[in-house]
Amino acid sequence: MADTAVETPHTGTKTPVTLLGLGSMGGALARAWLAAGHPLTVWNRTPARTTPLLAEGARAADSAAAAVAANPLVVLCLLDDDSVAEALDGADLTGRDLVNLTTSTPAQARARAEWARERGARYLDGGIMAVPPMVGDPGSGAYVFYSGSDDVFQRHRETLAVPAATTYVGTDPGFAALHDVALLSAMYGMFAGAAHAFALIRREDIDPVAFAPLLADWLVAMAPAVHQTARQLSSGDYTQGVVSPLAMQVAGTPTFLSTAEQQGVSPELLAPYFALMRRRLAEGGGAEDLTGVVDLLVR
Repeated sequence: MADTAVETPHTGTKTPVTLLGLGSMGGALARAWLAAGHPLTVWNRTPARTTPLLAEGARAADSAAAAVAANPLVVLCLLDDDSVAEALDGADLTGRDLVNLTTSTPAQARARAEWARERGARYLDGGIMAVPPMVGDPGSGAYVFYSGSDDVFQRHRETLAVPAATTYVGTDPGFAALHDVALLSAMYGMFAGAAHAFALIRREDIDPVAFAPLLADWLVAMAPAVHQTARQLSSGDYTQGVVSPLAMQVAGTPTFLSTAEQQGVSPELLAPYFALMRRRLAEGGGAEDLTGVVDLLVR
């Protein structure tokens, strides 16, 4: 019979966990729970990946269905949403708390939550904001967005916080994935700007290692601008607190494009954003901040 003990601050009893998926991230999650003393049942499509964890105290299930049957708390960290459906096909999910850390879209998370409900399970979706080496290290800054069943989150909050800190973002099952993708999209935008900056100096007698701290400090200094963007979106007044109006910024963009041409650098990373700025200006947003670009993107 599965151990259904619930952790309490009085007894120190640790909640048993079932984990499906032992890739790089799944393996890191497994080791974090084992190190913290949680009974752990694991399953992986490739059974060989369970072997190293057995020496650390994990129990391997012969099938995903058997792993699900072992414990009420079932965590999934698989390749994609299709892998979740395939792994759980035939498993009895009645009474189970499913915590899905598989990367997915908001729509997939919402559909998977309904799918789980129809099968008698409660559902919590998660978006991991970390790479595997950060998992299990309290000082790494790793955390996981969670959304869906508040009851599941509150019941298992301490257990879920073992591998990484937790941030609950609402009862809509799609919100964790949406927060995850939104932040990562901003990250890639930053990487795009950094790539363009390095390209500009690439053929010059400028040491990229010496340039990097200047770039990093500049990005950090600019990051708080997102708070003003948020306030403007919330109020609907895009002229609130404007220091550099859109018209002035658009007037300066030819300098960036000419510099790129002179340095033999493609403008393809900057050009789309500059085009949006010009469109917003043409619509009469010259006195605004750059916030109006957001509305162009959601049309």
